[in-house]
Amino acid sequence: MISLELLRTNFAEIKQALNRKDPKFDVDQLAALDRSVRAINQEVEELRKVKNELAAQAKSGLTDALRARSVEVGQTLKVKESELEVVQQAFRKLYLECPNLLEVVVPDGNKESNLPVKIFGSKPEFNFEIKNHVELNKKLNWFDFEAAVRMTGSRFVFYQNEAVDLVYALTMFMLKNNRKHGFSPFIPPFLVNEVSLETASNFPKFRDQVYEVGADGLYLTPTSEVNLTNLYRDHIFNSASELPKRMTAWTSCFRREAGTYGTTEQGLIRIHQFEKVELYTICEPQDSAQELDRMLACAEDILQQLGLHYRVSLLAAQDCSFASAKTFDIEVWMPGQGAYYEVSSCSNCTDFQSRRGKIRYRDQDGKSVLVHTLNCSSLALPRLIVALMEVYQQADGSVAIPEILKKEGLWS
Repeated sequence: MISLELLRTNFAEIKQALNRKDPKFDVDQLAALDRSVRAINQEVEELRKVKNELAAQAKSGLTDALRARSVEVGQTLKVKESELEVVQQAFRKLYLECPNLLEVVVPDGNKESNLPVKIFGSKPEFNFEIKNHVELNKKLNWFDFEAAVRMTGSRFVFYQNEAVDLVYALTMFMLKNNRKHGFSPFIPPFLVNEVSLETASNFPKFRDQVYEVGADGLYLTPTSEVNLTNLYRDHIFNSASELPKRMTAWTSCFRREAGTYGTTEQGLIRIHQFEKVELYTICEPQDSAQELDRMLACAEDILQQLGLHYRVSLLAAQDCSFASAKTFDIEVWMPGQGAYYEVSSCSNCTDFQSRRGKIRYRDQDGKSVLVHTLNCSSLALPRLIVALMEVYQQADGSVAIPEILKKEGLWS
């Protein structure tokens, strides 16, 4: 959530900032609802005060006039309390759908305005006709998409044979790399509740993208960012010396992503269940910029060690995620697709999530201050596997394994 104080005191500036990110968001309605909540709440408080005063007078003697006045005030109060509840609910819903404010350095526009900031390596060259990962799989037999469709549905995958070894090897490699960069490992639950999803800013805006499980009020986690955001929900760190908290987590992630994929995104390019190793940081506000750089370097380190060509872009305003104030995307080159695809998104969410989750620390004066939170994929495994298959493919249809996995004892 954004700061209500900023909305009230710098409305024109905040409106312009929000329009830069989401021109469709009705910031005028949000401000109007906020004014209504405060106005009606003041009426309710005044009516409650009058009611208490009348009750005190009645102790000295109840007259017909006093009784009539008490009934009138009570009825008016009941109406106003109901009105307040309706307006509060409308305000809260819209407030939770308000995106985060962007940093000034974020360029205007949509994804066509994304700003490339780095390119590592170059596109690999082949002296034979290359195949994409789906074509390579016909010989390798690493995935069974048809079996996954039979037992689950479309956009799922059944890993088998060496693909299973590769998933575990890459996961362990990433966790080891992330620890080297100062991130402590976690394996959180795969199920999360509604409060956790709201705190991480997935609800209410992206409710249709999450899988609900039965009638228990639980959902399959769309990313361990949700879990790690809520690890310190409603928590106040005693001092800044307890920060930063740098965490990395491995989970299966589950996303409906209904209607967001194209016909070219075949095989492993976009699926509903995928393995991912996440980076997450909680820090003091003044440190979040350098923590974003640390995360980006950590994710890049993995790709560089694997010998993959990639590019880094600073996302434009309308391509940044809902909770992000600034995002860098890492896109790896996939020769069989003839295109770059995102394998990591590194975002500084400033105090957007911590305000929802009441995650704070005490500064040197003992004042409670909201922390900043950051998240970064390091990395999403399916697309990473696609890149490795297509980059390391051989003329005979086999796939070589990167030497770093052998050197680290993760592949024999």
